[in-house]
Amino acid sequence: MQALYDVPAPAKLNLFLHVTGRRADGYHLLQSAFMLIDWCDTLHFERRTDGRIARTDLGGPLPAIDLSVRAAQALQAAGGCTAGVQISINKRIPAQAGMGGGSSDAATTLLALNRLWDLHLPRATLERIGLTLGADVPFFLRGHNAWVEGIGEQITPLAPAVQLPRARFVIVKPAAGLETREIFSSPSLERNSDAATIMGFAAAPYSYGRNDLQPVAQALCPEIHQAIAWLQSLGLQARMTGSGSAVFAQLAHTPEPVDIFEDADKLHPQWQIKVCENLMLHPLAGWASDESLR
Repeated sequence: MQALYDVPAPAKLNLFLHVTGRRADGYHLLQSAFMLIDWCDTLHFERRTDGRIARTDLGGPLPAIDLSVRAAQALQAAGGCTAGVQISINKRIPAQAGMGGGSSDAATTLLALNRLWDLHLPRATLERIGLTLGADVPFFLRGHNAWVEGIGEQITPLAPAVQLPRARFVIVKPAAGLETREIFSSPSLERNSDAATIMGFAAAPYSYGRNDLQPVAQALCPEIHQAIAWLQSLGLQARMTGSGSAVFAQLAHTPEPVDIFEDADKLHPQWQIKVCENLMLHPLAGWASDESLR
């Protein structure tokens, strides 16, 4: 049986997130910088000959039809494929965190099955499929840290001149999660931020701007404020990623990181706390191109 094992799906952080307007159809116009990090889910794919798409959960339970299954179904239909797949997921990236875990799983599934099923579809086709699954999926398919605009579909890879420096970050995911729809539907959400520029961002990428969703998210989920306050008590500058509820802060370049775990389990036993490094490229960046994958 053909198979692909230990295929990574990395998370992302929104280094900033500004809401600059709202379209007539209700979608919000955004500006953000997406950065890949080394907090990853791991997926395994085994080709089936019966056409069935099935999933096994190696970590916590997932919805019956999650984004990886939906991605497989969409690719199977688009490619006219008669093969199936057994997907196994070791889910590590927390859900409802603003870290893109589900979208990353979908992108990894599209890339892996494009190979496993010998479909040879170009990246542009994978991106069109991915956009039907979620606005963040094309970003993970591109494989580069990026400047993102529009409703998330305008993706500009960060050029060498504005490439992100190597850095470490502490990420805190409170026990409570947030529904993105609830934040964007809030009447108190500010939707009129001034347009940002890539060069303005490049001057200080890890302290630039703000997250316009954070005030609404903190009102809906007080744990976000608590997590930020805790990181600030350690001398760190923290903010929320995406639509939350995870928050993050850059760690200084020292031989030993701040001992953020001291008493953390006692103080906040339900929080997930992890130190991560940023990635310059997606681990599967070489799996897609503008040409057919051959």
